[in-house]
Amino acid sequence: MTAILKHELRAHFHSLTAWVFGAFLLCFVGIGALQYNLKAAVSNFEYVLGYCAIILAIIVPLLTMRTIAEERKQKTDQLLYSLPVTTTQVVLGKYLALLVLFAIPLLIVCLYPLIFAQYGDVYLPTAYGAIGAFFLMGAALIALGVFISSLTENQGFAAGLGVAVMLFNYYSVSLSEYVSRTTVGSGIALAVLAVLLCLLIRYMTKNTNLAYGAAVVLILALSGVLWFKPELLEGLLPEIMEKLSFFERFYTFVDGVFDLTSVVFYLTAIVFFLFLSVQSLEKRRYN
Repeated sequence: MTAILKHELRAHFHSLTAWVFGAFLLCFVGIGALQYNLKAAVSNFEYVLGYCAIILAIIVPLLTMRTIAEERKQKTDQLLYSLPVTTTQVVLGKYLALLVLFAIPLLIVCLYPLIFAQYGDVYLPTAYGAIGAFFLMGAALIALGVFISSLTENQGFAAGLGVAVMLFNYYSVSLSEYVSRTTVGSGIALAVLAVLLCLLIRYMTKNTNLAYGAAVVLILALSGVLWFKPELLEGLLPEIMEKLSFFERFYTFVDGVFDLTSVVFYLTAIVFFLFLSVQSLEKRRYN
């Protein structure tokens, strides 16, 4: 895994990927600091990170798009399978390299509150708590981007799909206001999501029976809830959209509240998407 980590870091720094990513992130943080901390004379540095959160939905897919998709396109993934490393080590090595690229500009950002504290009252625990949450949110989004990259060999498609998914997640709380809160509306929406999930299972496992079995179980479970306790579905979909928002959970830290459930949510999302990435590679390996 260490060898893969070093190889990925060299590849990123020998190309423009690391430099462009870091430059964009620092540029937007600088603009936010100029608008909030300097021009508006606001001492809360965490507001700057709240302003910059949406940029992650744009630059993270550009960072992760080539992680696995390029390996598949150039057929070098076959070489990875022949190395004395497991698929899990391959995914972790690539993921940790991306985390290093993300952490480097954030280490520079960590200097901002200290500099501003020399000229005003900056509450450092809240500022650094928000920076820590920003890192966790970015780490979860990177894991999601790695998974999307593992689904295709087209880097452009991986980037476009990643941007679309992350922007949808960013606006999911706003969109939830326009989603039907009725039992029937939630039931139909959840049925569609169940079908999409089964299609994803079919694509990743190439096992039609498993996909059909999952579809039957999910539809029967949904039908049972509709029949016996339909009130459970009332307003369920909008609530799910709010709870699964990476960005909405981050804004809790921006408001100065340390939310342990959000930390657990981010860590769970990281493990979940990395697990799916490993399974996606394993499917290709044995096919």
